[in-house]
Amino acid sequence: MSDGLIDDDEMGDVWPAVHPGREAGDYGSARIDARGPFAVRSFQTVDLTYTVGRFGLDDSGSIKIVQRFPNDGGRLQVADPTAMNFVSARASNGCSLILVPEPDGHQRPWERSLRITVRGGSMHPGDSITVTFGDRGGGSPGLRLQTFCETAHEFRVLVDPCATGHFFPLTDRPCIEIVAGTPVRWKAVLPTHGRPGGPFSLGLRAEDLWGNPSHRAGRSLRLEADGGILGLPGRVDYPDGELAWRITGLTALAAGIVRVRVLDDDGAELARSNPLVVRAGQTGGYWGDLHGQSGETVGVNPIDEYFAFGRDLAFLDVMSHQANDFQVTGAFWARINAVTDAVNRDGTFVAFPGYEWSGNTPVGGDHNVFFRHAGRPIRRSSHALLEDRSDLDGDANTTTELFEALRDEDCVVYAHVGGRPADIGRDDGGRIRTAVEVHSDWGSFEWIMKDSFAHGYRLGLVCNSDGHKGRPGASHPGASQFGALGGLTCFLADDLTRDGIFAALRRRRHYGTTGCRMFLDVVAAFPGGATLYDGDPRLGPAASRPSAEAGMGDIVETAGGRARLRVEVAAHAPILRIDVLNGPDEVAGVSGYDAADLGDRIRVSFHGAEYRGRGRQTSWKGSARFSDARIERFDRINAWNHERPLAPDGPSSVAFDVLTTGNFIGFDAWLSDSRAGTLTVAAGHADAQVVLDELGTDPVVVEAGGLDRQLRISRLPDRCRRDHLVHDFDIELRPGRDNPLWVRVTTEDGYNAWSSPIYVVRP
Repeated sequence: MSDGLIDDDEMGDVWPAVHPGREAGDYGSARIDARGPFAVRSFQTVDLTYTVGRFGLDDSGSIKIVQRFPNDGGRLQVADPTAMNFVSARASNGCSLILVPEPDGHQRPWERSLRITVRGGSMHPGDSITVTFGDRGGGSPGLRLQTFCETAHEFRVLVDPCATGHFFPLTDRPCIEIVAGTPVRWKAVLPTHGRPGGPFSLGLRAEDLWGNPSHRAGRSLRLEADGGILGLPGRVDYPDGELAWRITGLTALAAGIVRVRVLDDDGAELARSNPLVVRAGQTGGYWGDLHGQSGETVGVNPIDEYFAFGRDLAFLDVMSHQANDFQVTGAFWARINAVTDAVNRDGTFVAFPGYEWSGNTPVGGDHNVFFRHAGRPIRRSSHALLEDRSDLDGDANTTTELFEALRDEDCVVYAHVGGRPADIGRDDGGRIRTAVEVHSDWGSFEWIMKDSFAHGYRLGLVCNSDGHKGRPGASHPGASQFGALGGLTCFLADDLTRDGIFAALRRRRHYGTTGCRMFLDVVAAFPGGATLYDGDPRLGPAASRPSAEAGMGDIVETAGGRARLRVEVAAHAPILRIDVLNGPDEVAGVSGYDAADLGDRIRVSFHGAEYRGRGRQTSWKGSARFSDARIERFDRINAWNHERPLAPDGPSSVAFDVLTTGNFIGFDAWLSDSRAGTLTVAAGHADAQVVLDELGTDPVVVEAGGLDRQLRISRLPDRCRRDHLVHDFDIELRPGRDNPLWVRVTTEDGYNAWSSPIYVVRP
């Protein structure tokens, strides 16, 4: 078996229980001679040859060539031989073949299908069908490959030799290798929390246009630090062929904020790292992406490659694997537990065994289960794609049953918004459910955090990738239905161990981002004093002690009517705004600039989603036109799909056709005569016309229905400068209820961060 292929007993797919012969080999063989490697998003021609097996292939018999769900390569077509992705096929004996591309033509995870049916004859054993994907004979540029790397990208062949409608897979598994393209940007990754004299490392990688770490980045680099770092070399030779590189043994000399700049030989800046905030006695901050899948279920690449990417290329500290439970075979559950134990290393890297409980929304919706230790039983939502029914009695078909089954387990549960949005109002979850996921590749979902307040829950906030493309910790959405960069969570823990991270999970001591590594500290002070609880007294007796302040995730009670909230942010980019929320309501905020700083830059952004379910994508298609101003400079914001239009269309207009999935996307335009005339935006769901001279510090907001759907237009400084901001907010506390105090941070380049709430009870 080729490297990168998934073992059949660990693969979460099923095939017909009956078929004409004894084994898959009875139905023929298949091969691809030119395996690659081929670069992502390149145009290629792939010839696949199927040789007919012992039963022949009857008139109206068929084969299917199926590919995995995450594949965002070109959609196959058979109508236009001059256009991309044209597919042809010929039979060695001259039979007619009917080709039908079927975007959803087979079962999970092999949804993408090409069906080839024999007509007007039949095929004998030993005859063959040659399928050419990306046939260039008529002028087609070829087959456009997907945007992400895959060690073994399969063209799996299924056969229905007797024209019964039952397709059975061949033993052969033809595949190609897809690798990264040319590097276009560099990344420099530091920890965000450190102590003077404490060791740390710097991670370096170069990425191609679609966010894949590139093996083609070898060059000389200069490194410079803003702040003293002992052990940082002034020059390094980044090795060609490496996907990432880590410089270890570094030490911060003194308290302060440290950043590293990566320069080329001519002194041009290639990258600037995230900030490392160095303070004596500071709690550690460890970055994780705990939610993603590999090729054994609905992702790509084997589980070993999944963990290796997150640890070695994305420089994560904490990970888990979250396969859809109804696809997890017994062999794969054992494998998940074995791999997480094997990669877990106290002080270096933490991995938790777990799975995604994937019940439909009416019975509770998607939840993530994380065990503190390996070897625990899996309680599936169903056996929807599992042939082995021997452990069916262990299923928990609803969240009610799940929480009961896990009541005595050493585990925690997240609620998340994926294909089956969690219905957190259906069941409380008690001590087991500790957080909700407000951002992933699927989009941003502040509404689930606000729902938890409405139900009286006291939950933390996390962000993850929910990635399917094999890139945990650096999960780019590519060119598919996923519209957002994957998120990250920073765990505030005393040490990097399973025990340390689990303590942070249970105390809600963490915050999340939309993919950046930002330092965020939120502390509430109570001038009249307060009582700090070690647990949630709503769930039973909880130890308590007097305290004058509380931090992220804490539950505290005070008789006073106000709290002083101190927020500190150190970001990788200038800070646009910090908003303070009390439950669902914005109650305070501060910008990273003043009215006097406003310049000639106009930002237009599109926000929100259609609804809470799977088809939440909102399309924004239209134009933005300046009547009397010209565009001098233009930048895209959060536009991760590089093939969707979002660009100037002439000197004074912008054309766009973009998607939001609960997140936001937009553009900045620096204008000449930026106060002359009007801006007219026609975006389908919302239209606006604004007088440019009237745009000030407050944005123009046009509500557009749907789920938090908005068009926003604002004026910004030509250049924002504040990447470190400390601010005190005086917050009024509402009596007789929880006051969940949390913050949202927005950076100039479009990233968000959210803190877990501080739950302040005022009797």
